[in-house]
Amino acid sequence: MSFSKLRKASKIGLPACAFALLYAHDVITTKVTWSREISRLAYARCVSCHRDGGSAFSLTTYAEARPWAKAIKEEVNERRMPPWGAVKGFGEFRDDQGLTQEQIELINDWVEGGAPEGDPARLPKLPDFDRKDPTPKTGTELVVDGQRTLRTSLTLEGIRPNGVPEGTSLQVLAELPDGSIEPLLWLYNYKAHFQHAYYYRKPLVFPAGTKVEITPVSAGTVALLPVVAE
Repeated sequence: MSFSKLRKASKIGLPACAFALLYAHDVITTKVTWSREISRLAYARCVSCHRDGGSAFSLTTYAEARPWAKAIKEEVNERRMPPWGAVKGFGEFRDDQGLTQEQIELINDWVEGGAPEGDPARLPKLPDFDRKDPTPKTGTELVVDGQRTLRTSLTLEGIRPNGVPEGTSLQVLAELPDGSIEPLLWLYNYKAHFQHAYYYRKPLVFPAGTKVEITPVSAGTVALLPVVAE
């Protein structure tokens, strides 16, 4: 069942415990549990939005998450959730919220194995929702529309989709004067609703003459976010 169908069910007043009764006699065929593995993934990747007071329905407890198990599997397999947007492994980002293939397989194992709760004593602590990592300060943006050759050297802090149509897929690459290639960003099935900047794990340094290219050329524009000059 998809997220949208379960949302409709929740709107007519069915509590989580009513959904849970549907799964009371599921055959458990996995050692992966909510308490030990899946809650840690949810707390790290989901509950900043999926919580009481967040922007989406809560997934902080087993009772809340269990009715959504199959929908969670569907969403992560299609890489619609978490709404990170960038393809994993194409550029290294400091705030990467995407799931690895191993993490996706762990969720699949849990759901297909009956989505057991496990021992609640193994649950981790909820994240500190009041803690906010500071947004890096960046200098004057450089917009890339198709291709741009750097006239001066550039230390790049991050990159942001700037004019990318809904559902677009594109790649952004930097070709240095020596011929080496640096992947900057790969967007797949872009969702404008979740637009955000992508900050690199370490700033990237490019000499003058570096070509920044978007493929396909007409897919949209991106903004390069340089490090603030001191």
